Amino acid sequence: MKMLHVPFLALAVLFSAQGFAATAQQQKMKTCNAEATEQTLKGDERKAFMSKCLKTTQQEKMKTCNADATTKALKGDERKAFMSDCLKKK
Repeated sequence: MKMLHVPFLALAVLFSAQGFAATAQQQKMKTCNAEATEQTLKGDERKAFMSKCLKTTQQEKMKTCNADATTKALKGDERKAFMSDCLKKK
């Protein structure tokens, strides 16, 4: 029963992140899942790993897009549109 919670938890994390393309989410989920399987993680260890793995990638995307927007000196609605587009592409 516990093993069923891990995929649902990971999917909930992916779908709660707004502005990210579904294909990118699915790919990252597969990558993190494969890494967790390679390390033979189970239970709480696997949940913690998956959470960290998925969060790290999202934070990296945000930092990169934010830096790009700052370099281009974007503000207001232009910045919002750029960030949305940037996060969807990566």
